[in-house]
Amino acid sequence: MFHKILIANRGEIAVRIMATCHEMGIRTVAVYSDADRQARHVREADEAYYIGPAAASQSYLHIDTIIDVARKSGAEAIHPGYGFLAENPDFAEACQQAGIVFIGPPASAMRLMGSKITAKQLAQKVGAPTVPGYNGESQDDATLLSEAQRIGFPLLIKASAGGGGKGMRVVSAAADFLEQLAGARREARAAFGDETVFLERLIQHPRHIEIQILGDSYGNLIHLGERECSIQRRHQKIVEESPSIALTPALRTEMGEAAIRIARAAGYVNAGTLEFMLDEDKRFYFLEMNTRLQVEHPVTELVTGLDLVRHQLCIAAGDSLSLTQQQISQRGHAIEVRIYAEDPAHNFLPSTGVISHFVKPEGPGIRIDSGIENNDEISQFYDPMIAKLIVYGENRPSAIARLQRALEECAIFGVTTNVSLLHAISKHPAFQAGMTHTDFLQTYGLLDTPAEQTLPDAVLMAAALYELPNETVVREAQASLNRSYSANAINPWKVLGPWRMIGDARTITYNYGGKDYKVALRPLQGTTDIWRIQIDRGPAEEITCTLEQNTLVLLKRGTEQLRIYVQRQQAETQVVLDGHSYQLRRRQPPDVSATAHKRGLEHAQKTLTAPMAGTIVKVQVHEGETVAAHQVLVILSAMKMEHTITAPYDGRVQRVPYQEGAVVPGGAILVEME
Repeated sequence: MFHKILIANRGEIAVRIMATCHEMGIRTVAVYSDADRQARHVREADEAYYIGPAAASQSYLHIDTIIDVARKSGAEAIHPGYGFLAENPDFAEACQQAGIVFIGPPASAMRLMGSKITAKQLAQKVGAPTVPGYNGESQDDATLLSEAQRIGFPLLIKASAGGGGKGMRVVSAAADFLEQLAGARREARAAFGDETVFLERLIQHPRHIEIQILGDSYGNLIHLGERECSIQRRHQKIVEESPSIALTPALRTEMGEAAIRIARAAGYVNAGTLEFMLDEDKRFYFLEMNTRLQVEHPVTELVTGLDLVRHQLCIAAGDSLSLTQQQISQRGHAIEVRIYAEDPAHNFLPSTGVISHFVKPEGPGIRIDSGIENNDEISQFYDPMIAKLIVYGENRPSAIARLQRALEECAIFGVTTNVSLLHAISKHPAFQAGMTHTDFLQTYGLLDTPAEQTLPDAVLMAAALYELPNETVVREAQASLNRSYSANAINPWKVLGPWRMIGDARTITYNYGGKDYKVALRPLQGTTDIWRIQIDRGPAEEITCTLEQNTLVLLKRGTEQLRIYVQRQQAETQVVLDGHSYQLRRRQPPDVSATAHKRGLEHAQKTLTAPMAGTIVKVQVHEGETVAAHQVLVILSAMKMEHTITAPYDGRVQRVPYQEGAVVPGGAILVEME
């Protein structure tokens, strides 16, 4: 077995691999960019080496630098994780030439299966069903358009070297084909350096089923059952579970055997995943192979009881598989959801910023895989995933119930997240019934801009009780608090301060959803933690309150007890109750600059800005050009995805400040219109 390995990755997957290495007594070497100097994976490694600027192309994707670090550190092997260089055959070959073991498949298998076109041809050769389409060599526009018309619409354009939905477009009509083809090629070229595409018939309402395999260097191959990953957004999986409710034992065996045939024909070694579509008539079709460890591998680990990273390491070290197919069984049910820093109210744009506080759910059957801790940053340079929340139950209903509870106990401050969307999915009757398919979110309107949550009184109470001592007492009495109370049970309401008023109660006004709410508070005479609270003209209530860890507010209303997380975020107070986040604004004094901005709002609407930092990949208009409402003007690439800037109305372009290739900050003016 290896004594030391280098992990050529970052974030949660690097931390996950390190956990198994430490259990096995293997020393770990981390690499980091400028953006990751203080990252969790760096702190948890035995050694850490700087590899370059924040941009992945100058750090995590720089093969020569990583090989050089492996040599300097004395690492015998490199684990690539997923993403970055994980499916790059040139990297696998560079490791081999340097005398370093690549923990993954041989470069030949990676190269063969890395092309979706050749992988599909191989599957057809071994008798595995594939989706009808076009995967020929000709890539000229005329041929592809002709083949698209032969296949029929709707269809999919897919990048041959792609993954994670990059370079994929749904085309509903022939008139849209060439424009969507150009976009798919552009995105594929940016993501993979290869703009080759192929075409597939679009299967209506399919399930996405994948089969996990393990193979050693001695010809032994087994599958570990399936994962269903049907619920996706922008072709990115956000909910994964095992086993799939749609598979019978016979169908599971048939799909597993097809996966083994394909992997064997490819000469595959180590962990890999074969992806299939399952239609409404229970017919399955091979899609592609991921020649690496998958993001969603924990659900397989939980239902099989196996550590996939441990098996990867053992296979790479030359051991034979210690398992046979007959020994593999699935027990119970596991579900994984991906928690992203993104804003559902603004088309799920990534939300960058510092995670000021991350409250992780705990309890039986709950696992959190994350590379993020308090005060870590979600930057523009990498994927905005904060954590993977994985739950396990003895059956699917118990796993869903556990997932709901875990999401309700999760609180993340500093960025906007998709936790509310995940919670909505978990509560949806169609999900609970197992009626999942790849357009699940669109079918049930879960991607629509969410309406403002009904504001519970408890949210206003918690915010006001949290803020009173934080305004006046904490600053003046912090030293006393540190001496008097434990870090886990601070109760600043027991400390007298200037905010405690005699006579009228203190009143705080919050604005939520355009409506003002007045919260009046008065301490109950003779007590230190009981308050009389009145919201607007409603009845006054007696509330017992305790503050823990300066974030958690414990409210007791009669016999009911509530755990509410609160934190002040500049001009807002963020409150999290049962997994739902509420942004409350304090009434501010008149602001001259804000008033001026409001007066100039009409002018501001004439400028279209970058929703986040990124690179201009396409400028489709010129100054002086007349454009129609909703016409695409500029395409911005950020967080590995393309974002279109469209005209808000019919008008004329006055100015386009940036050219293609320019890197722009968030908020930069991209187009001025009239």
